[in-house]
Amino acid sequence: MAPFESPEVVATGIKEKIDSLLVQADRLYLGSSVGSLHIYSLKHQQDKPEDGQPSHTSFALEEVRKGVARRSIEQLGFIKDVNSLVVLSEMNVNILPLPQLSPPTPLTQSKAAYSFAVNSSVQTVSTDASTPSQAQLIPTLVTHLLVGCRRKVVLYTWKDGEAQEVTEAPLPHSARVISFLNPDTACFAYSPTEYAIFSLSTMSAVDIITPLPTTTSAGVGAMGALSGLTGYMTLGLGAKPKPTAVHIGESEVLITKDTQGFFVGPDSKVARPATVEWPAPPEDVAVLKPYIFSVLPAGTVAIPHDPTPTTAGAAPSLYPTSTLQIRSSISLGVSQTVPFPFTAQQSLTVPVGTTLPPIPNSTLRLLTASSTKPQLFLISTPTDKATATAEGSSVWQFTMKPWSDQIDELVVHGKYSDALDLLNSLDDSMLADRTQRRTRIRALNAVSQFREGKFDDAIDTFIDLDFNPAKVVALYPESVSGRLSVPKDQWIHLYGGPSLDTPSPSVEDDQRSVGSHGGSGKKEGEEEKADRSSLEGGAAGSVKSSVADILGSVAGPSLKDRFQKSALGMLVPGQGHKDDDTASIASKRKVPLVLRDDLHRSVETLVRFLTDRRPKLGSSLDAVKITPHNQHQTYPPLSKTSVKDLFELPDAPLSSLTPEQLLRFAQIVDTALYKAYLIIRPTLLSSLCRVANWCEVSEVEEDLRSRKKFSELKDLYHGKGMHAKALELLREISKEEDDVEEKLDPSIRYLQKLGPEHLSQIFESARWIFDTDKDRAFQIFISEDAELPPQPVCDYLERIDPRLCIRYLEYLIGEKHEESPEFHNRLAGLYLSQTLVGRKRNDEGLRQEMYGKLLTFIDSNNRFAIDRLYGSLSSTDLFEARAILLGRLGRHDQALELYVYRLKDYRKAEEYCKRVYQPNTETKAVFLTLLRIYLRPTSSSVDAASLLHPALDLISRHSPRLDSVETLKLLPPLVTAHDLKEFLVDSIRAPVFDTRVTRNVSKARNDQIARKLVALQARRVKVTDTRICPQCHKRIGNSVIAVHSPHGEVTHYQCREAFARKLQQRLS
Repeated sequence: MAPFESPEVVATGIKEKIDSLLVQADRLYLGSSVGSLHIYSLKHQQDKPEDGQPSHTSFALEEVRKGVARRSIEQLGFIKDVNSLVVLSEMNVNILPLPQLSPPTPLTQSKAAYSFAVNSSVQTVSTDASTPSQAQLIPTLVTHLLVGCRRKVVLYTWKDGEAQEVTEAPLPHSARVISFLNPDTACFAYSPTEYAIFSLSTMSAVDIITPLPTTTSAGVGAMGALSGLTGYMTLGLGAKPKPTAVHIGESEVLITKDTQGFFVGPDSKVARPATVEWPAPPEDVAVLKPYIFSVLPAGTVAIPHDPTPTTAGAAPSLYPTSTLQIRSSISLGVSQTVPFPFTAQQSLTVPVGTTLPPIPNSTLRLLTASSTKPQLFLISTPTDKATATAEGSSVWQFTMKPWSDQIDELVVHGKYSDALDLLNSLDDSMLADRTQRRTRIRALNAVSQFREGKFDDAIDTFIDLDFNPAKVVALYPESVSGRLSVPKDQWIHLYGGPSLDTPSPSVEDDQRSVGSHGGSGKKEGEEEKADRSSLEGGAAGSVKSSVADILGSVAGPSLKDRFQKSALGMLVPGQGHKDDDTASIASKRKVPLVLRDDLHRSVETLVRFLTDRRPKLGSSLDAVKITPHNQHQTYPPLSKTSVKDLFELPDAPLSSLTPEQLLRFAQIVDTALYKAYLIIRPTLLSSLCRVANWCEVSEVEEDLRSRKKFSELKDLYHGKGMHAKALELLREISKEEDDVEEKLDPSIRYLQKLGPEHLSQIFESARWIFDTDKDRAFQIFISEDAELPPQPVCDYLERIDPRLCIRYLEYLIGEKHEESPEFHNRLAGLYLSQTLVGRKRNDEGLRQEMYGKLLTFIDSNNRFAIDRLYGSLSSTDLFEARAILLGRLGRHDQALELYVYRLKDYRKAEEYCKRVYQPNTETKAVFLTLLRIYLRPTSSSVDAASLLHPALDLISRHSPRLDSVETLKLLPPLVTAHDLKEFLVDSIRAPVFDTRVTRNVSKARNDQIARKLVALQARRVKVTDTRICPQCHKRIGNSVIAVHSPHGEVTHYQCREAFARKLQQRLS
């Protein structure tokens, strides 16, 4: 389709040669080659307001300002901040204020200028503040004027109209063209083949390196090979290309190299893998989002190929005049081709040998009005000097069709991808129903992708759009979709689109018209191949046929045939066509498509869609209390609902559906999923049986048993909550296994996933596992999958084996950090009971294991009832446990007597004292208590002489912790002073040392304070008439003052508190 209306002339008769142009607001400025500035006013006229078309524009000449420059005005620009024009002439840049255009302000630092570019943007600028937290971000209009001079660049900046400091940076070459990518990045064109990306923040440039071209453009290659064979074919190909850099959008710039256009990003790297392929280097390039306009020289653009049979006297294949080519910047396909003259109605098809007057050609210059108006202006100047002098230049207007018309026309022609790309490039303000259109076109594009075999892309779209599963299933054969199946030719209509009928001849003629032809509608590589095939078949192929036809008419068919078979003829693309037999064989080889493979791939993508819907539908149905068990009580079965009603279910998020609609979706999904699994891989049925579903168990139970699909049957039981049947099935299967792990693990894993609501079932089904292997069965109750109530579990395990209960309680306390005293008391009681059981059974291993755990537990645990456990202990056994418990009760003397008299373990007695000793507390005399037990035995069965040696050892090791007087009283008379030498020396020297040190430390402290007082009393400050208060910055004079430490600042007395706070903040 043609996105633009036919161009219209809005101004004619401009006699002077126009070298630069600018549209700003309602003014059109044209800079001439003699330094004059032509100023036109723009007048908008609405011819047919009821059609909703954009307004047309006419120009009226306001004035011609002579002498703006002495020579040609090479470039014009506008600076919004200062409301002024920027004029480049004679390699100098001047600023002319509007509307007077005087006096000019020369930019002296930008001498020897070649080009410039202006960029204005609103940026958030931080205000100056003493601390970053106090800084504020203020929106500021920032304008950059970047001037490319001889081997340097100069940057001028305005912020809210205030000029900033001018900066400049050296360059390796001179920037002939400058284009901004964003407010911080610009692109420099040094030459037609050398480009660079310049950063304004670092003031540095990085060269752009583009990939080498893989092939030569078809049109140019043909022209080069056949140069000289015909007159008009090479017209314009000898023109020297000029550097081009235009801003595309989203931080992207288009640069040209020969016949290719590359998209470059701010990182100086190619931003897209696809390139723009022109048949010849473009003379001028402009962008009107989302279209790229390029002016191509005469004799380089192929006329759209006419597929109807023609005679040997075919029409010329190339436009003989300059041509404006319009491409989509999204798909890069050619959307419209407009040859000059734009108003010519002359037929381009003439017999060979017929002489027609030459079509007058013109040079074309492009200009986009602004980013907000879908208009483009073009200036044409006749190439013939006499014509240019007589008629002058003309200004043409290109007006874009409304966005809705463009999108609708693409949809009618089945180009959903192009329509979607165009729609995505628009804002909501440009199209009122953009969201609704996007949803519908995305669905239609997904159907088109599905038809092309791109099943994954189509299903991804359906998932993203929350599409009705009935419509998605309808795209599949009847073996999958059942009664929902829809013929392929009705898919588009089902999804809300028009039927794709064959285009009428009038439409085809319009597409092949001189004004426009349809876009390719392909992406990247596909578009490039289509473009090249069009060029090969339309341009170069036509060149070959034209040359061959000329040779045939002049020298006969033999020379024509020799030319086609020669090396020169082979240079022309399109020569290598196969004959009919070869083409027939090739077509026959392509016929047997792997339909079965496509069916499997499509069904697999359907499974992905259905499995994505299932859990979401399940959670939504749970929220409205609908389950597979109660569905028949409220709503009729799926078979009672008509296909029409199912297709009319809304394409909407699940949260907006009614309960009945949710139920229908779930039924459709499960039915299709079951059929899909049967077709692609029956083993995938387990994924359906593993979760809650809408299938009846009675219908599939026997079938799964007969097929020995016990895993699927078990999952089905589990999904339906029939755990008793599932566990019984696992027990039956285990009888056929010999390995214990394979026999028990399936049942263990199943039981681990059951929650506390199935506790009785767990206890019942786990009993045979405990009878087989207690260690493996114990794993059922320590799983992380489900939390079971600990009290019933403890009772159950204790009935089986108390040691299992001990393991479970250790797990609760050690790993689950259970803090309830009930379980701590129970564990301590089990330790004690099992210790006694081991002694009773003469099982020394069990007794030592349990007794060791009991001692560790009562020594480190603080949550069991100590007195309760102590009451359970016998007075004739387990002395160490009794000693630990007595110590926990605070009865240290009894605990130490047990260590000394019963256990005769003096080391443990001393370790006990170390553990409980705390100075200045009730336990400060615990070592003295132990010494008294040694030297004053209370038991008649103890030999007092045997306890003297450990008593003396205790005195020698812990003399600082013993009261000297009480210790001497306890010592028997026969103990010599030599045995107590160290104790006596320490006892005598300690008080003297403490008194001396205390006295000297006190003296030193008094001396220090006295020195500080003298220093403070000796300090003074001098206040003169010129001394200023650092807080209020006023003269101190005769006011009352305050002196601040530590540096002696002097402030007014009333300023002292504020200044003191400032000093405190500074120090902190």
